[in-house]
Amino acid sequence: MAMAQENAAFSPGPEEPPRRRGRQRYVEKDGRCNVQQGNVRETYRYLTDLFTTLVDLQWRLSLLFFVLAYALTWLFFGAIWWLIAYGRGDLEHLEDTAWTPCVNNLNGFVAAFLFSIETETTIGYGHRVITDQCPEGIVLLLLQAILGSMVNAFMVGCMFVKISQPNKRAATLVFSSHAVVSLRDGRLCLMFRVGDLRSSHIVEASIRAKLIRSRQTLEGEFIPLHQTDLSVGFDTGDDRLFLVSPLVISHEIDAASPFWEASRRALERDDFEIVVILEGMVEATGMTCQARSSYLVDEVLWGHRFTSVLTLEDGFYEVDYASFHETFEVPTPSCSARELAEAAARLDAHLYWSIPSRLDEKVEEEGAGEGAGEEAG
Repeated sequence: MAMAQENAAFSPGPEEPPRRRGRQRYVEKDGRCNVQQGNVRETYRYLTDLFTTLVDLQWRLSLLFFVLAYALTWLFFGAIWWLIAYGRGDLEHLEDTAWTPCVNNLNGFVAAFLFSIETETTIGYGHRVITDQCPEGIVLLLLQAILGSMVNAFMVGCMFVKISQPNKRAATLVFSSHAVVSLRDGRLCLMFRVGDLRSSHIVEASIRAKLIRSRQTLEGEFIPLHQTDLSVGFDTGDDRLFLVSPLVISHEIDAASPFWEASRRALERDDFEIVVILEGMVEATGMTCQARSSYLVDEVLWGHRFTSVLTLEDGFYEVDYASFHETFEVPTPSCSARELAEAAARLDAHLYWSIPSRLDEKVEEEGAGEGAGEEAG
């Protein structure tokens, strides 16, 4: 009877339709964190790191700041050049050939604005030039050259960092649309698949997994979106990946796993989110890249396994990404990992004790046969 119950634990069990849930994702499937910062009163902190603030802006705002930085600088110094010409009286002696102005051929604000652009961008058309009879103009020329170089370095640096941000590289790092639970080497494992669409590889790639689930402490404190680590091979080094072809990442459901006592029915009724994080360096640029995705309860398939996508061709291996997200059903016990381990332990104990008992019975039978032979003799 006990053996029948243990064998029933290994049966796949009846299929149940997945329950639809209205849970709000913590991390979207494309990796965007679904969190917005509200009621931030200390907004001055964003200005203390102005470079990062400009890099994090949307593209339209970044381009607006880029244009305004140059335009306002040219207008500011153009106005100063015009004030110098106006204060010296250069605008009143435009037709006086004996008069030495601060800037030759500067006859108004537009000309001053154009001279400011020529000075800061070092164009040097040669029509408007500064003279040696204007010390304040020489000082202003030095200041504009220095400040113009700083504006160039700052704005070009912002645009370069924004263009080369490694989060664009993360768009070609893909995660399977579902996670699966099935047996591996006789143990229940939670698995998902990762792949890289580019031929240039991610260097020093590593994978992490987090369980996001609200919990309540023994003291009654409610902790929303509590984060728990899911081991994906940190102790054995399996979390460090050589991501040349798609890999199946496995979390063994053991006694340290939060799913240790979760059966198939309990898992389908649970409410959680699994966030997976892939990190590494971009081979082409050396910048750190991070790709993220998540799985809700409805996206965890119990009793499934991933379809193989790697085939051996003539002299090379080929990856078929058309089957990257495909799974197929396999016989999987519907009990929890703990019940499965206990059933396996009872089965091992039964075998362990049955072998000596059978040997004892054999010895007794041999002894009885020898005794009967002596009596017959």
